[in-house]
Amino acid sequence: MHADFWKDKRPSGIANEIDPRTYKSLLDVISLSCRHFASQPAISNMGVTLTYGELDRLSAAFAAYLQRYTDLKRGDRIAIQMPNLLQYPIAVYGALRAGLIVVNTNPLYTVREMRHQFNDSGARALVYLNMYGDLVEQVLADTKIEFLIEAKVGDLLPTWKGWLTNAVLKYSKNLVPAYNLPQAVSFKSVLAQAKHLAAAPFKVDSDDIAIIQYTGGTTGVAKGAMLTHGNLISNMLQMSAWLKQEGENGIPVMMEGQEVMICPLPLYHIYAFTAGMCMMVNGHHSVLITNPRDTNKLIKEMSKWRFSLFLGLNTLFVSLLDHPKFKRLDFSSLKITYSAGTALVKDTALRWQSTTNCPVIEGYGLTETAPVVSLNPYGKGARLGSVGLPMPSTTFKIIDDDGVEQPLGTRGELCIKGPQVMLGYWQRPEATDEVLDSEGWFKSGDVAVIDKDGFVHIVDRIKDMIIVSGFNVYPNEIEEVVMAHPKVSSCAVIGVSDPKSGEAVKLFAVPCDASLTKEELNAYCRANFTGYKVPKHIVIKDSLPLSPVGKVLRRELRELA
Repeated sequence: MHADFWKDKRPSGIANEIDPRTYKSLLDVISLSCRHFASQPAISNMGVTLTYGELDRLSAAFAAYLQRYTDLKRGDRIAIQMPNLLQYPIAVYGALRAGLIVVNTNPLYTVREMRHQFNDSGARALVYLNMYGDLVEQVLADTKIEFLIEAKVGDLLPTWKGWLTNAVLKYSKNLVPAYNLPQAVSFKSVLAQAKHLAAAPFKVDSDDIAIIQYTGGTTGVAKGAMLTHGNLISNMLQMSAWLKQEGENGIPVMMEGQEVMICPLPLYHIYAFTAGMCMMVNGHHSVLITNPRDTNKLIKEMSKWRFSLFLGLNTLFVSLLDHPKFKRLDFSSLKITYSAGTALVKDTALRWQSTTNCPVIEGYGLTETAPVVSLNPYGKGARLGSVGLPMPSTTFKIIDDDGVEQPLGTRGELCIKGPQVMLGYWQRPEATDEVLDSEGWFKSGDVAVIDKDGFVHIVDRIKDMIIVSGFNVYPNEIEEVVMAHPKVSSCAVIGVSDPKSGEAVKLFAVPCDASLTKEELNAYCRANFTGYKVPKHIVIKDSLPLSPVGKVLRRELRELA
């Protein structure tokens, strides 16, 4: 579809094009935002607020430490593995300022998953929360990681509160297991040691890699999407343009330096990562939620702020709406609720709007696109069930199985072109060539329909990927590990509908030992997978449907389910 098709379809006030060269790199964004909004609140977490000026100072100290006290070189990879804490943005911005490439890592990963990601990225340094120290100890010898920086939850809290928080987590709640990592340097001491040092400046180009964000593929092998400074800047500017669209009164919906965003989604996920960056370029204030599963504490934190933007997904909306205290919150300042990462259920969207008087704006994106490629307009222009219109400087087309572009209203694979599309997969040129053509079109693997007004509807997936609460789960990965169980002869994994998480993992297993039980398989999976990958449903069968060449027919299993 030609880019001109969408020119008159985007909401009033939104430019059809953005200039990806507005900033040379994310370092420019950090520097300019921290100077311009120096005295304004940037990030809050656990009762502590950092201004933009303080974030600048602390991230500069972190960068100076990496440059002065390690031999990490420009382009080396540093993994960051922790939940939403103030340490996260400090480490990310500091690492970028030191010339490193950030590898966002899910803190709930198992040893097996950590080992793959660390080795595939070639990470030489790791910033981690001490609650995962035992896992780091188990995996360390099998990786190239040389430098460890260990954070504690209470690092940036007032002295007495920080000490008490760390003590309670370790001795009362037993959340810090025993481990031995004598080479680790504490996050707090890193900042103290380098607080008077200056980070050496260097030139970064928009085409340089900023982060390696891991996704998966139909082969089940997790791949690292190389997202450049330009990719992330482009998506920031695109989201920024969308936030500035005109409301019913003719003024921009979001005002620079005046908005408060509640961010319960993890920063290690590309959705929250880029949205947080977008807030920074506009001088907004992000409230980080460390444990969004604790609905009581989440609602209590929300009650402290006159928040104007909420970042969520279907699972989170449901848990909040089902809580009796949620409806008592003050929603008078709430202007926009964004939903992405997983399909939004219509009933959930209607309940949210009825309770908060704020509609949910659904969008669409992928790790490989940094991530946002489309959003619904604000207000009456939104279409429930659609993922909206392409972002500025972004265009779509629908192709058939032979790669031929299809007319409006035809189902086919959605292809995306725009400045936010990744450079490629880290050290996987063949996998890159499978999804990116010479003209820059990215094949999403999703089946979609574009209607006459330009709105995009995702109707199916070509890939067998399962999306659980916004996280990608790949059947082959689950099957490969389950097949290693001594009592399993064969198995297959599919996704099934789930009212809370959008989809859930369902495992079909054929035993080679009659004593195999569902409980045994469940325990095995819990030991080998992050929580969202663990099958919610397990079925033990005598056999699986196979093709003439012996391939498991997942389609028949879906029909059976």
